[in-house]
Amino acid sequence: MRKILAVGAAAGVLVALAGFGPAYAGDGGHGHGSGDNGPAELTVFHGIPGVTVDVYVDGALTLDNFTPGSFSDTLSLDPGTYSVAITAAAAADASNPVIGPVDLTLESGDNYTAVAHLTEAGTPTATLFTNNPDPVGKGEGRLTVRHVAAAPSVDVLANGAAAITDLTNPDEVELTLPTGTISAAVAATGTTDPLLGPADVSIAKRTNTIVYAYGSLADGTLALAVQTVPLEKGHRH
Repeated sequence: MRKILAVGAAAGVLVALAGFGPAYAGDGGHGHGSGDNGPAELTVFHGIPGVTVDVYVDGALTLDNFTPGSFSDTLSLDPGTYSVAITAAAAADASNPVIGPVDLTLESGDNYTAVAHLTEAGTPTATLFTNNPDPVGKGEGRLTVRHVAAAPSVDVLANGAAAITDLTNPDEVELTLPTGTISAAVAATGTTDPLLGPADVSIAKRTNTIVYAYGSLADGTLALAVQTVPLEKGHRH
């Protein structure tokens, strides 16, 4: 299980993107993509139900009418620090932000997902994940599961058996699995009665398939979202 940097938002505020930095803490060393060369890549996932927003980067409207459950296109950005402002949907400009402007720092060669979501207690927050591009063995793919829902700890069931146990918000767990399709479900820790799913999840070669459990258990808005990130060429030995 991997702890991820979480950045809290004030009560009633959608998302704070302040203070993000690389948050990946790999097992036994990790190259962070292409290292010190090339742009950074950033995808934003909106995992807070019921609120639509606009996102401005360096004063330019970057995400317009960004709805819950949506991923942005992957942005290819020069490494550095960007000024980010979050406004109400249909705001004329970034002059009256709900949050910001705040700074977001991206490192060369890394692939990030910034997630607006709820804490376990239901408070809006944001977490920056660094997506692992390390290669896996021949005939295998990577499955990453991220708990970003207002819900207690959960187990993740693969084909009816617990593959991940006691996953808490905002942690993630990675698995290396044979390519193919698994039936995935999310249950309260120690149980097998699904809170989410089952749903078919494809494990593809040279792909990190990232599954997000988001929304609110108390409000009945729990849902799954899936993102895919290509892995680097080569095989792990």
